[in-house]
Amino acid sequence: MVISEIRTDIETVEKNISLWKEINFASRIAALDFLEFHVIDRLDGLCQQANPPAELLALQQAAEQLKNQLEAIDIALFRRLREAIRQGRCSGAALLHLIDTYVGRCSGGRQAQQQIGYDNLDLFTNSLFDGQTLPQETIEREPQMVHYQKTPARVILDLIERAQFTEKDVFYDLGSGLGQVSLLVHLLSGVTANGVEVEPAYCAYANACAADLNVPNVSFIQADARTANYATGTVFFLYTPFEGQLLQDVLNRLRAESQRRHIRIFTYGPCTRPVSRQSWLTAIGQTGVGNELYKLAHFVSAPVVVGS
Repeated sequence: MVISEIRTDIETVEKNISLWKEINFASRIAALDFLEFHVIDRLDGLCQQANPPAELLALQQAAEQLKNQLEAIDIALFRRLREAIRQGRCSGAALLHLIDTYVGRCSGGRQAQQQIGYDNLDLFTNSLFDGQTLPQETIEREPQMVHYQKTPARVILDLIERAQFTEKDVFYDLGSGLGQVSLLVHLLSGVTANGVEVEPAYCAYANACAADLNVPNVSFIQADARTANYATGTVFFLYTPFEGQLLQDVLNRLRAESQRRHIRIFTYGPCTRPVSRQSWLTAIGQTGVGNELYKLAHFVSAPVVVGS
């Protein structure tokens, strides 16, 4: 009975014609998850028994082959999309249309800000940018440096929508990690984008990714966020890269910048609460309480008075 059930599961996926169409990315992800966790994991356990039946081993091989065939569709898809980015044919409205087509913006924007974690939109953007071997950290973090975690892609889309970038803006992601925020912000909006990252391996990875994609006006600076040069920055983003006094020191640096020009700060995660307590910032909307911590928060500095 077990063998019959597994065979039926494999055949159900195999005969689903829609999965073989490139456009059905989300359905293919669901099918791959089903194969991995419901079929292949189950087969692996059964095949560890002494003298497993030949039919069981054949099903294991068939399931792995089916998984590889479905994954090959996505590998070809993202190879083609990366080449389109290199040639300047996949940015702005064109890239946003692709996101709508393959995963939909129901994953992004303000309507989805109640949810926490990752979704198919993240799988899509991860596959778009992750063309290299992921690096290992090379330096020891200070106690108040938070372990790197990717910003959910829906939050980045919301940031782009709310920021309404102009040609005068320059964007900075503080604690930029592997660089996806700055890359996606630039590709979708055209704004000059920078990342500040203390870990050299992450910074090198992000710069290599930008170079591989032939993306202009995106750079990643290996520096301590407390001492980095923000002279051109007008819009800043923090996904809780630091806490405690280290965060306050960075905010003090940004306050100094705000005395030279009007700046905006977007935050996500627990850093929103201490940012909301800064007297020199005004929150746009309610921030800093309850589930608001895992909504994108927006703060603005006071306008600079010329001659003051």
